[in-house]
Amino acid sequence: MAEILALIAIVLAIATMNRSRKSTAQLAEEIHKLRGELEAAKAGLPMPSETAAAVVGTQEAAGVASGELQAPAASSPVRGGQPVASTLAGEQGEPVAAGAGGSLREDAVARQGAAAMDGATAAQSVPHEGSLPADVVARESLESRIGARWAVWVGGLALALGGIFMVRYAIESGLLSPAVRLTLAALFGLLLVAAGELVRRRTQPAIGEAFRNAMVPGVLTAAGALTLFGVTYAAHGVYGYFGTPTAFLLLAVIALATVALSLLHGQALAGLGLLGSMITPLLVSVAEPDPWRLFGYLSLAWLATLVASRLRRWQAVPTLANAGLGLWATLYVGAAEPLETLPVTLALFVMLAGLAVVWPGAAPDQVPPSTAAVAPGTATDQALTEAAAGDAVRIDHDAGVGALDPDGSGRRHVAFWRARWKETLVPASAAIALSAAVATVLPAILLAILHPLPPSAAVGFVALMLALAALGAARCWASSPAILGGLCALSGTMVLAGFSTDLVLNALVPVQNSGFDGALPGPAGSAASLVHLFFLLALGLAAAGMAALWLWRERAPDYAALWSLLAAFFPVAIAAVSFAALGNLSVDWKHGLFTLACGLAYLAAAEVYSRALRRGAGSAVPQWALVSGAFGFLVLSIFALTDGVVTTLLVAGLGLAMVFATRVRNWPVLPWMMAAAAVVVAIRIAWEPTIVGAANLSKTPLFNQLLAGYGGPAVMLAIAAYELRAWPGQRARNLLQALASLFALLTLAILVRHAMTGGVLDSAVPTLGEQSIYTLLAIGASAVLMTLDLRSPSAAFGYGSIIVGSLSMISILSAHFFALNPYFSGELTGRWPFFNLLLIGYLLPGLAYAGLAWYARGRRPALFVSLLGLSGAIMAFAWVSLSVRRYWHGENIASWKGFLQGETYTYSVVWLLLGVGLLALGSRLEARSVRLASAALVLIAVVKVFLFDMANLEGILRALSFIGLGAVLIGIGLFYQKLLSGSADNSASARPRLFLRRP
Repeated sequence: MAEILALIAIVLAIATMNRSRKSTAQLAEEIHKLRGELEAAKAGLPMPSETAAAVVGTQEAAGVASGELQAPAASSPVRGGQPVASTLAGEQGEPVAAGAGGSLREDAVARQGAAAMDGATAAQSVPHEGSLPADVVARESLESRIGARWAVWVGGLALALGGIFMVRYAIESGLLSPAVRLTLAALFGLLLVAAGELVRRRTQPAIGEAFRNAMVPGVLTAAGALTLFGVTYAAHGVYGYFGTPTAFLLLAVIALATVALSLLHGQALAGLGLLGSMITPLLVSVAEPDPWRLFGYLSLAWLATLVASRLRRWQAVPTLANAGLGLWATLYVGAAEPLETLPVTLALFVMLAGLAVVWPGAAPDQVPPSTAAVAPGTATDQALTEAAAGDAVRIDHDAGVGALDPDGSGRRHVAFWRARWKETLVPASAAIALSAAVATVLPAILLAILHPLPPSAAVGFVALMLALAALGAARCWASSPAILGGLCALSGTMVLAGFSTDLVLNALVPVQNSGFDGALPGPAGSAASLVHLFFLLALGLAAAGMAALWLWRERAPDYAALWSLLAAFFPVAIAAVSFAALGNLSVDWKHGLFTLACGLAYLAAAEVYSRALRRGAGSAVPQWALVSGAFGFLVLSIFALTDGVVTTLLVAGLGLAMVFATRVRNWPVLPWMMAAAAVVVAIRIAWEPTIVGAANLSKTPLFNQLLAGYGGPAVMLAIAAYELRAWPGQRARNLLQALASLFALLTLAILVRHAMTGGVLDSAVPTLGEQSIYTLLAIGASAVLMTLDLRSPSAAFGYGSIIVGSLSMISILSAHFFALNPYFSGELTGRWPFFNLLLIGYLLPGLAYAGLAWYARGRRPALFVSLLGLSGAIMAFAWVSLSVRRYWHGENIASWKGFLQGETYTYSVVWLLLGVGLLALGSRLEARSVRLASAALVLIAVVKVFLFDMANLEGILRALSFIGLGAVLIGIGLFYQKLLSGSADNSASARPRLFLRRP
């Protein structure tokens, strides 16, 4: 039955081919006529309208399967009613400009007619890889899907199964010998391939275009290829008619032949051939696997697939080919024992080199169009200028902008930059590039993990990363290899460095009392060799970045900017990992000199690029990136060549030197390097607060290493901010002013703590006295910043004074009133009645807040001034209350002592007196916040008298408490009546504005 069904299918295919001959002949005759008329039109004669209509109909019907003709752009920019530009993809994909008199259309139709005249050639029936025309998709019905598509797919599957079932039937029935059965099955497969080629040559081109994913020739060829694969495997694996070399050769030939036939039958058949070539090594087994033969064969199969993809400009098949080769490389590296790194490395080299040279290669359409459209004078630049003026201009999407807003809002700029970077990060060949990057990164990471078994694993890892970087630098569509290559290089460096650090630690501190002696297998001097490999890797990435910057700075400036960022980060990070893991943290001449040379080289590159930038070539991003990379390398050299307080001062000095460099180079990036230096210094201080180590820190108050380590950067920041007083930008200067103020405050705080702890800096909780000094420093810093803002207006000083003052007010609530309050902590207040801990802890901060509030009146927001006044009143209230308790209980005022009746009565008297005093002061200064604080104190006294004194006091004390309260309240009421009556005729003063200056 299977043989009968196969025969019927072949007969039906031949009948279909015969019926199409007449249609083919008619089409050829029409094309001959159209070609003659087009030649006459090109000679200057007008083309009749009916001829143009016939040409259009022929174009839609013929549908050249090779994809040589594309529809013109749907829309073009229009100004003044005339088209600005129009393009049409020609035979090689070059744009053809529209000429006068409709010559664009005539040229396109002429090329179409010439292509259609070669209908008997193989190129006619090659499936087109572009998208289906909208009208074809729209009018396709369910009948078309079932009759023209599913029937072909199911028929091809049935033919393939028929060949398999025929072999199975012959085996089960025992009618034929195995050799005869296999021979018949092979002949059946070859017959299917021949039938596919025969139908392809006779099939109408229109059918091949309309149903390109359900082509009868391709399905027949695929069924034949599957049959031949099955026959070859059965002959080798089941019956053993030939050995492994012969089976491997036959399977490889079938796979490569299938890939070759895909040039005629489409990308799907190429995928089948690729699948067969990739699984061929799994279908044969050998006693001693040879990685050289394995990866040699895989490389050959991959190259064949890539060449076919280049000829037909495919995207999916090369992506799958990269994934297949990468999967084989990953499996081999992870499972091979012993591991040979050279063959797998060379195979991946072949893949990367093939992508760079063959496909996508240097195809013109692989350059991101958006990066070429931003140069001054281009259509994109002109369109942006017009849109800024309010014109409704629509930019071609291929130019990377899309539709601009008619109102010229900022959204058009967001869409513009998003489109530009999308073209750079996700180009036309993004899938191919990403698959190649992943296929290289996975085995490379495994090589790094397996080091030092074998010793060549680290060399293979570095070689793969450099090859990936070279691909990313040479081709502007390879953004994903560039990014993933950098990330993998840094990750692998960390893996290798961590493993070698363990080796060093095990060598220095042997493991005792265990079965493991601490010695890991590895080559002698592996740490030194790894350092050299890391240097090579960093230099390779830096060289790739410089090459990409020079190569693409004009043609693809966005891609050059991307590479400049990668070159500024990853080489510096790799050198830092190498120094931290394998270097001498005291003095390391090898790392120091290497990073110093790299830093100077980056500065030289920045100078060369800046000169080109002045000529209008490229963007400003690489300049920032190169200077930042130079700064990173120079900072590493400082850390490698110096130690202690010298390192801190030199890092700050490096930033100051770049600020002074603004006198000879007006690069916008230079002032920001001082801010970066401050960040590095802050990180170093956080890592080692003592600057030189706790054991080496001098115990002399004030004049010690802390003064230089903290105060030196503060002074340099202040000098840098002063140097930038005439700099065009305000942001860098304001930031440096803020950092200088912060470091100055930090210097004072650390010196105070050093003096109060006897020269020992530890993590112990500070006392109330120490915390009080910090609070006073913060209040003073707020006043200093306010003064600087008045003399030289700056946002850093203005807002900094408010921020520092607010932080100090928050600290008194948490520290002075709760955590460090002697009433809760039990800390002794001192033997002296007035000059004791309460004076520095409460009264002095209260007076400081009062002075700051008076100084800020009219200069800062009213809310901030009111909060300062309230804070001063609260601190005065706390000092009075705690002083009363100390009078009754002595220097220990802990809560466990309870309250005495005399003490309770004294609180009422003192609070009322303090409230009256604040009321008088607030009235004298016309400070509403002070008067409100007075009201709050009086209210507290009232509540205390009625709730506590009535319950706890007895006799004369209770009576005096209420009498005194009544007298005070009546006096306060009389005072307020006079105050309000006197101010009724005066209008309220205007609320002071933010940062209002006094004349």
